[in-house]
Amino acid sequence: MSDKPFRSGMLVFPNLTQLDLTGPYEILARLPGSETLLIWKTLDPVRSEHGLTILPNATLDSCGPLDLVLVPGGAGINPLLEDREILAFLRRSAASARYVVGICTGSLVLGAAGLLRGRRAGTHWMSRDLLAAFGAVPVAERVVVDGNVFTGGGVTAGIDVALRVAAEIAGQAAAEAIQLGVEYDPQPPFAAGSPETAPQAVRDAVLARAAPRQRDRAERVARAAAAL
Repeated sequence: MSDKPFRSGMLVFPNLTQLDLTGPYEILARLPGSETLLIWKTLDPVRSEHGLTILPNATLDSCGPLDLVLVPGGAGINPLLEDREILAFLRRSAASARYVVGICTGSLVLGAAGLLRGRRAGTHWMSRDLLAAFGAVPVAERVVVDGNVFTGGGVTAGIDVALRVAAEIAGQAAAEAIQLGVEYDPQPPFAAGSPETAPQAVRDAVLARAAPRQRDRAERVARAAAAL
């Protein structure tokens, strides 16, 4: 990395999934010479979907040019799909950023901003099919890289995506040092981390709980895609 700070801008918004944000934040903020901004429309505290409150330190207007722009996911992305201010900010930031990153369903917001046309992209398994509405090529992989666009699967995959980005920025050795520093060596206690391995009853229960949110999301995606 150069002597100039590497400026990462991470969007925060009401009802985001905090690990989509805090996982990548933990990785990218450890890069030497990094400056990591949490960006929203105001500097008021933002409540995540399960109550953790996050304090932005920059606004859409004050953040300045970014080397990396990242959008996390969560239930709160649904309104963002039709938020002209946010979509314009993402288009503006992505035009000069070296890296554009979507974590979990944050990828759909990148799609609504017109940033995924013709690109391979990933997202949470429940929303993966919605990527095609934005001209993206849905990919069922934990980390998906297409040019300078990095996307991935749901929630915990954000750590994997961020490590791949860190390797691009500072080299594999630096990324490996960060991985070791946070002791990222997952050994899950259950084989239920994907729809392919989870018991059918567990999968059915998760889909049933998510059904209202997914219906609303699909409707918003259709309108956002039509507006592109």
